This record gives sequence, structure tokens and C-alpha cells, in this order.
Amino acid sequence: METEQAGPGDADAARADSLAREIFPGVANKWALLIINALGARTLRFTELKAEVEGISHKMLTQTLRGLERDGVVHRTVHATVPPRVDYRLTTAGGELRDTVNAMCTWTRRHLAEIEAARRRFARSGARNPG
Repeated sequence: METEQAGPGDADAARADSLAREIFPGVANKWALLIINALGARTLRFTELKAEVEGISHKMLTQTLRGLERDGVVHRTVHATVPPRVDYRLTTAGGELRDTVNAMCTWTRRHLAEIEAARRRFARSGARNPG
């Protein structure tokens, strides 16, 4: 009887899948997507970013930026001034993620009529429970 041996690529794939499950909730939420979009190709100070992302609280902006920085999406630069100046910009990975988000927005615009029609059909059907 032969047994399959896992290769090094399998371990990498498993680690990547596990990491994706950790990262996706942090980058695919409302605030993170708005922050990623607001930064674009620009560098913004905290207060500028807060003004760009309408409705976000100081606390939520801080928490979301910390998570994005931890995951390598945002780079934070602290300038030794009084008062301290902190700038945020997207990393290369963050820029690629923004491209992906923009592609999703393009898909939504392209299929808007279909999505709206499907939602109307679903609402008329009484939104049956699965199973």
C-alpha cells in the first residue's frame, strides 16, 4: 500500500489558507476598504484620513489602521516633530489589494442590473430559509 507524502508546497498552501482566514476579515470590512480606497496612491495624515472616511470614529480608524499595518497593507511613518506627525500610505501589497477591490467595484457596476433583478426576485419569493 502506498501513502502520499505531503511536499513542502502543501505546507505552504495550508499556511496561506490559514493566514487568509485570519487576514480577510480585517481587510474585507467596510472601514478597511474605505481606508484602502482613500489612501490610493497618496500619503495621508491621520486627521486627513479621518476626514476622507466619512463616519468613522477615531477609535475605529485607529483599530483598523493598526490591523492593516500589522498585515502589511499600510505603512505608518512617525515624524519626530512637536506635535508628532504620523503619515499613512499603502504598501505595495496594499496597492495590489486596492486594485483587487477596484476590480470588485467594476464587477458590481457591470452586473448592477442583474444584481438588482435577482434581489427583487429573492424578495418576492419570501426569502425562504435554506435546508
